[in-house]
Amino acid sequence: MIVSGTGVALVVLGLIACAAAAAEPPRAGKLSIGWASADITPPEPVALCGQFNTRISKRVNDPLTATALAIEARDANGVLGQAIIISADVVAFRRRDLERIRELAKPRLPDLDPAKILMGATHTHTAPVLVDAREEGYHPHDIMCTFVYRVPEKGVMQPRDYVELFCARIADAVVEAWKGRKPGGVSWSLAYAVVGHNRRAAYSNGRSQMYGGTDRPDFDTFESTFDPGVELLYTWDAEGKLTGVVVNLACTSQEVESADYVSADFWHDARVELRKRHGEGLFVLPQCGAAGDMSPHLLFRHKAEATLRKRKGGLTPRQEIGKRIERAVADGLELAKTDIRTELPLIHKTQMIPLPVRKVTKQEYEAAKKAYADFEAKGVDKLDGPSYIRWRLSKNIAARFEIQEEQNVYQTEIHTLRLGDIAMATNPFELYIDYGLRMKARSPAEQTFVVQIACDSLAYLPTERGVAGGHYSAEIMSNIVGPEGGRLLVERTVEALKAMWK
Repeated sequence: MIVSGTGVALVVLGLIACAAAAAEPPRAGKLSIGWASADITPPEPVALCGQFNTRISKRVNDPLTATALAIEARDANGVLGQAIIISADVVAFRRRDLERIRELAKPRLPDLDPAKILMGATHTHTAPVLVDAREEGYHPHDIMCTFVYRVPEKGVMQPRDYVELFCARIADAVVEAWKGRKPGGVSWSLAYAVVGHNRRAAYSNGRSQMYGGTDRPDFDTFESTFDPGVELLYTWDAEGKLTGVVVNLACTSQEVESADYVSADFWHDARVELRKRHGEGLFVLPQCGAAGDMSPHLLFRHKAEATLRKRKGGLTPRQEIGKRIERAVADGLELAKTDIRTELPLIHKTQMIPLPVRKVTKQEYEAAKKAYADFEAKGVDKLDGPSYIRWRLSKNIAARFEIQEEQNVYQTEIHTLRLGDIAMATNPFELYIDYGLRMKARSPAEQTFVVQIACDSLAYLPTERGVAGGHYSAEIMSNIVGPEGGRLLVERTVEALKAMWK
């Protein structure tokens, strides 16, 4: 085909026009913002989740909180985007718990799409067990149903009763936040605070160990890095008053993980410090970034850290972390308050990604069957707490092997959000930090808030390096999805984020 000069010009102009249309920024809408919090502290003694032994709480050291942030953007044509972001002081929860919260909120909020409700856990190890050991019919891929405890039937609040309280109170907070939204603005910033440390010590023989000794002659290094960045999102009312802050950092809240009391761990101390400076009415929404191989525990410098806290007046480790978080929020605030946006694009996408399950090998299957048989021979009723959990894990691994050819993927709920120049991406794993760094490095956003243990709990997701190193968190009993799924999770998350910036 021959095209004249005029025709070429028209084609070029048409292509330029199409490119310009494709490059148009998403529509911006006026923001309305609402906050609410709920006390999810159990009113009775409970079994505490997060260790292999059964612990019954003796007291409430500090309250457990769920915090909800509602954001909506509208323009003259209607709703552009909606999101309700929740953080809860628990180890983890199941997708069905979030679905129950959505069901409870839906009839009271006809103008909200329930799928726009997302929730993450702070991963405190001093919060109630949410799964009853007497539940039957759990799926082998439901990792939350393998880490269950034999809870005494008397004198202790049962998990099913706590879950009812948990879901009802959080649903109330969702309704309150949504109905209470008012015109306001947001701003964001970046600060730094050393809170999380890599907890997998690597040795010269190529093996790794969670919380392994670093004073051994064969200690080589830590298996991976850490991320001291603190992603910060501030909210403001119409008069420019600070109303709340989302604080995202790559560390689980487990400084006092073996305690026998109810506690939000260091996030309680952070809330105390933040409200001292910014007022008791400040809402604080913690988010745990990719931190499957991270924790606040030190593997070296113990003496120096203790001396540091002593010179500061005898601070506890929790209090020291709380003060570091408060300083980071204050640092970020100085710049954030100069750039408050009241009209922005808000895009919120939810998708189910079929991630490949980590295959149980024949050798792992045979070992699990043998362990299961050995536990059965001792009598399940006679097993102590750790042995009881390992009995269930062995049974679970064997069951996974038998179905893995037919059920070889796990449908994984993820959320991606764009709010102005920043992004948020969720996943349901205790996600090794390398995956979170890949997402952040490849994201088109100015800042990316990666949120783990969100909308479900699927245990650890280790890297290839982690699997090669072995030990807890990287072995088969700790994983439903392995490195192959981790790579796919990164790709699909980055694709979803890039689509929001096209």
